[in-house]
Amino acid sequence: MARNISNTLELYHLDSLQILDLGNNNLSGTIPRCFGNLSSMIKPSNTASPFPMRNENHFAIGSMDSTTQVLKGVEYEYHNTLGLLAGIDLSRNKLSGGIPEELTGLHGLIFLNLSHNHLQGNIPIKIGDMKALESLDLSMNRLSSGIPPAMATISFLSNLNLSYNLSGKIPSGTQIQGFSPLSFIGNPELCGAPLTDDCGEDGKPKSPILDNDDTKDNGWIDIKWFYLGIPRGFMVGFCAIMAPVAFKRAWRHAYFQFLNEMKYKLLGYNGVCNCN
Repeated sequence: MARNISNTLELYHLDSLQILDLGNNNLSGTIPRCFGNLSSMIKPSNTASPFPMRNENHFAIGSMDSTTQVLKGVEYEYHNTLGLLAGIDLSRNKLSGGIPEELTGLHGLIFLNLSHNHLQGNIPIKIGDMKALESLDLSMNRLSSGIPPAMATISFLSNLNLSYNLSGKIPSGTQIQGFSPLSFIGNPELCGAPLTDDCGEDGKPKSPILDNDDTKDNGWIDIKWFYLGIPRGFMVGFCAIMAPVAFKRAWRHAYFQFLNEMKYKLLGYNGVCNCN
């Protein structure tokens, strides 16, 4: 049974909370707006600080804490640099509604993962204010809008996944257009570099867009014929090889003689006996 994420509201009172990882917890409901008040994630980290923890009152235990996080598709283990890490992972739940605008006020956030939910609506326009963001994953949701132009101004962003979500034109800028097309896969109504589909004057792809129902039907037909063809292909291949062997004695003898010779070669026996 899904649990409502509103049961976690007391977490935003934790002033020193740097990593909120509630991924894969079967949570439902909407993302609480009060998550934007997580004070330890609002202020960007100061890498010049001599203390390993963001909250300097806890510097004495900074070197003792550690955590493992999957960022940019790679698993990292943090020890002394744990104080420089701040992030939210709500992936693989059943969250619905929109992405709260308040989350964009978390200027110290390093990673944000909201993938594999049922989120709808727009990506917040002010997402460009999250200048410290290095990893952003909004894939596998039901977002219907385009990509805000401000996203192209996040200079530290090195991992981006917006697949199976969006429509419209990809904003111009070397930062966002430098990502692999795989970051935008599954968005037939998305266009512009780095995708090969150019945009028309209306901001939509120039090439025709297949209807989702047609795409699903065609995919099912392809799969059905693939599996139906497997037994037929096997029977044709089997009969083509074994039928001559079964009905022609000369071919049958030649076939088994060939198998015997292969067996002897594999065993290192050449069939010749040298007796001195």
